[in-house]
Amino acid sequence: MSNIAEVFSDYHFSNRQLTLLAGPCAIESYETCAQVAEGLKQLTTELKINFVFKSSFDKANRSSGSSDRGAGLEKGLAVLKRIKKEYDVPVVTDVHESIQCQPVAEVADVLQIPAYLSRQTDLLVAAGKTGRVVNIKKAQFMAAGDLQGAIDKITPYSNKILLTERGTMFGYHQQIVDFTNLLQLRQLGYPVIYDATHSVQVPGGHGNHSGGNRDFAFPLMRAALTIGVDGIFAEVHPNPPTAISDADNQLYLSKMRPILTAAADMFAQYQQQKESWDVDGLL
Repeated sequence: MSNIAEVFSDYHFSNRQLTLLAGPCAIESYETCAQVAEGLKQLTTELKINFVFKSSFDKANRSSGSSDRGAGLEKGLAVLKRIKKEYDVPVVTDVHESIQCQPVAEVADVLQIPAYLSRQTDLLVAAGKTGRVVNIKKAQFMAAGDLQGAIDKITPYSNKILLTERGTMFGYHQQIVDFTNLLQLRQLGYPVIYDATHSVQVPGGHGNHSGGNRDFAFPLMRAALTIGVDGIFAEVHPNPPTAISDADNQLYLSKMRPILTAAADMFAQYQQQKESWDVDGLL
């Protein structure tokens, strides 16, 4: 069984602390990314949370071909490199094509495999070969156990893997979060992350772009932490309604203190309870 400390061995992350992957959905500007990075770095340091800054240089799977996709590879990586240096945080971003993996790995500490691409062999292999952490997002059409195939494509090259749950779709817009998936993902042997904001996304909810409901994100996050996860993924923006993507489900930066305070407390409570459950043979 792998753990957070092993996966993030270069960053001295603690298994006793909640891990947070968070930031604006897309790289809109350095200023927006810096505002979120500074705010979250301050909070996570204070609350003793392992923090990885997240933002995507390209939103390649937009509902509409005319939608804004973000900064692009060159400009996006320049922003991430600057954020990483100025705020002393590891960074995670999506890769969509195998050819992107090596240049992205020169900057990013974590390469994220988007849910729709989590069975793409060439992409998974290329990400694994970089030696960076690979965060595999479980596709909305996959069962938890199906991620074993994706894991097997990476492990010949690397064991630095995260598994992320982000909801399941059944042929209509609403996503369903089956929390038994978190238990099943854990059995695959790698740290499990719960994606609190993409789980409340409504793909195609506005016809030519996705909708969502951020009000559901924190309640579902609490449920995931109660079941037991290693970390939380969340899109965070200074002013979500103005964001170029996922405007309906990104969380307000100004509201993150109570959310993260509660999340860190719930993570700690679960760790304490888990130790007693293990002793009693309940797990």
